[in-house]
Amino acid sequence: MFSMATQLFINGLAIGAIYAMVGLGIALIFRAVQAVNFAQGEFVVFGGFFAITFFSTIGLPVWLSIICGVLATMIMGYIFQRLVYVPLQRSTSITIVVATMGVSIALTDSSRIIWGAAPRLFPEILGSTVIAIGDLYVVPQNLVILVAALILFITQYILFERTFLGMQMQAVAQDKETAALMGIKVNRMIAITFLYSSGLAAIAGILVAPITYIWSTMGSGLVQKAFVATIVGGFGSVPGAILGGLFVGVVETLCGGFISSTYQDAFAFIILIIVLIVRPMGFFGEETMDKA
Repeated sequence: MFSMATQLFINGLAIGAIYAMVGLGIALIFRAVQAVNFAQGEFVVFGGFFAITFFSTIGLPVWLSIICGVLATMIMGYIFQRLVYVPLQRSTSITIVVATMGVSIALTDSSRIIWGAAPRLFPEILGSTVIAIGDLYVVPQNLVILVAALILFITQYILFERTFLGMQMQAVAQDKETAALMGIKVNRMIAITFLYSSGLAAIAGILVAPITYIWSTMGSGLVQKAFVATIVGGFGSVPGAILGGLFVGVVETLCGGFISSTYQDAFAFIILIIVLIVRPMGFFGEETMDKA
């Protein structure tokens, strides 16, 4: 029982790290433009498909395919920002949200046309041989996800707290008008935020592709889980998105393992309801409201 719980916990941390990466991108864009990007899940899909194309079609090595896949998705994120957000930046938040929903549908259909409806697989970075530690069996790709997520989250902290660029991004997130008066290029910081968040989504897609495959319609389900994670953590909070993603991933995996795997996807939304009843602002909600 203990080994099973430990194994489920590790699996939950891995999928939770994916939710955290996607949720972090949602939170960063929300802080920058005060609107939710519901197309974030499609960047995950395209990131995975780009890497698979570079590897299987063009024949690049795995590591180079990953880099090219992330860069291609970041360029896509920048184009998205220029074509969708910039023309609507003076519109209401709900207008921008509806626009991102429309783009999400368009990107889903586009990926189906380009790569087909069948799931596609990206090779596991450390191979497929399961690591046995006593009664515990660990999938190597889960370890890759956890290590990559840890590196990304540490980099995120250093970027925001120790670099001038990160401080400018935070200033824009808190107050665009004041940031502009201080000489900060607001539109440039917003563009960088879109680049960064789309890169995070691409990394999430590439990391999860060897485990769950990549298919054209997976983005909507993934962004729903990431959205739940951001609300649980405290909407708009960067540490909240990370903690919320890990929390949702672990709890839904444990519940799926010990209660019923049939309803595993439903447990994330049950968690959301419970958290909203107990703590409506989420884990870090008060801190986010204070900053606002």
